[in-house]
Order: sequence, then structure tokens, then C-alpha cells
Amino acid sequence: MAVSQKDFRDAMARLGAAVNIITTDGPAGIGGFTASAVCSVTDEPPTILLCMNRNATAAPRLKENGTVCINVVGTTQKEAAMVFAGVTKCPMEERFLAGTWTKLATGAPALDGALESLDCKITEIVEKGSHLVVFAEVEAIRLGAEDEHGLIYFGRDYHAVGKNGG
Repeated sequence: MAVSQKDFRDAMARLGAAVNIITTDGPAGIGGFTASAVCSVTDEPPTILLCMNRNATAAPRLKENGTVCINVVGTTQKEAAMVFAGVTKCPMEERFLAGTWTKLATGAPALDGALESLDCKITEIVEKGSHLVVFAEVEAIRLGAEDEHGLIYFGRDYHAVGKNGG
């Protein structure tokens, strides 16, 4: 029995995940998007994977630049996450007005105030169906405040999470 796209998407809506603003910069220009499909692969070498739609506006920039910064956002960056998710439909460069940015090792923008920023060099991209699976080695880490509440995407909406139940 084949699983329908709708059933699969409905099931994935029940799989809560951290909200991340993924950024890149380099020869192809600045770019970014919001993603929840991010996870650790290994700690030797420290490697992360993320998934993105191959038709996303930021996809060609990310592929050509070869860099990515995974900015794990908290509740205070919810609006920025919505901007990078395309809710406001603003041009790519204008998305970066939704926050203050610095650079770490690779030059990809790191969001000031993020729970953490993982600045990475892309080592491999695998095409699977409608998406790109991006493997990236961590070059630098910046940790944010420990008392900030995290932000997860669950049930097609953003929710606060924290040490004291949110």
C-alpha cells in the first residue's frame, strides 16, 4: 500500500523539531531559509545534516557558496524565523533586516541572540526526491544564553519549549 503525500505530510506535522534559520554567503550571494530538518550526524568530525527543498530560492546560493550557518532560534527570534520561512514574501536580501548578524569562521551570517550558531563548511550534498540533503562539518560554534526558551515547529505552528515546561 502506497503512502500518500498528504498522509506523509500530516504525519510529519506531528514530529516536533527545533526551528533553525539556515544562512549562507559567498560568491553566489547571501541567502537563507527556515528549516526544522536538521540533526547531528557524528562528533568526529563534528558533522550536521540539514534538508531543504531543491527549488528553494536559497538552494543555488547554498550549493555554490559551500557554506552554511545553522542558527538555532529561540522564542525571541520567532518573527525572524517566519520571515526566513517566506511568510512575508520579501526579497532574499531583505530577510536579513529581521535580526542582527555577525560572521564566524566561514562568512555565513550568524544570528545574534540565537540559542546557538553552528558555522559549517558543506562537504556533500545528496539529492533525494524533492529535497537536498546537505552534510556540513562544523568549523565554529557560538552558544547563546542558556535561559532563553527554545522554539519548535509542531502541528504546523511554532511553540516555546524550555526547562520549566515552556
